Amino acid sequence: MSRIFAYCRVSTGDQTTSNQVAEIEAAGFTVAKQRIVEETISGSVAAMERPEFMRLMDRLEVGDVLLVTKLDRLGRNAMDVRATVERLATAGVRVHCLALGGVDLTSPAGKMTMGVIAAVAEFERDLLIERTQSGLKRAREGGKRLGRPPSLTAAQQEQVRAQRAAGASLGSLAKEFGVTRAAIQRVEKRLGPKTVGKPAPISTDATMTG
Repeated sequence: MSRIFAYCRVSTGDQTTSNQVAEIEAAGFTVAKQRIVEETISGSVAAMERPEFMRLMDRLEVGDVLLVTKLDRLGRNAMDVRATVERLATAGVRVHCLALGGVDLTSPAGKMTMGVIAAVAEFERDLLIERTQSGLKRAREGGKRLGRPPSLTAAQQEQVRAQRAAGASLGSLAKEFGVTRAAIQRVEKRLGPKTVGKPAPISTDATMTG
């Protein structure tokens, strides 16, 4: 006889999984208390990096059923969810998602649903990348400086360059300007060494007159 497990996840400690458990019961599923796996962890963490979910994977056997209320309980994004479902399907575990009408994600219909979700997710990701690149291009064309602002002003950078040319150490300059040694090195790399003027050498070709 198939065993039924439920995986319920929340993101923060001030949240509870009681609503998810109630939703599963309202859908007509009876899950033994010892088979309700609860976890508090960010949704940005991949499924196979979640301690409680990994322990659940070790408990699941062929023919078991895993219940979740929403797809995001199974992974950090559509691709991760798809990989998790495929891994469970390979292990002979059926996966039911209540938000999708209780469809078994390992069935042919469920696989088709997952394919559509993955395709939409990839489409949205491509759109986001395209918009980001377009925005960066417009910013560059408008003369906007990209990246984090420099830790030293232009005047301070000139001071650093001059003091380095005079022999000041990286450590002393970092302490003086309240930055890291790496920041001082970046200034040197960006501006280049400052050459200190030297007096013109005395010509040795001059002839002495009596």
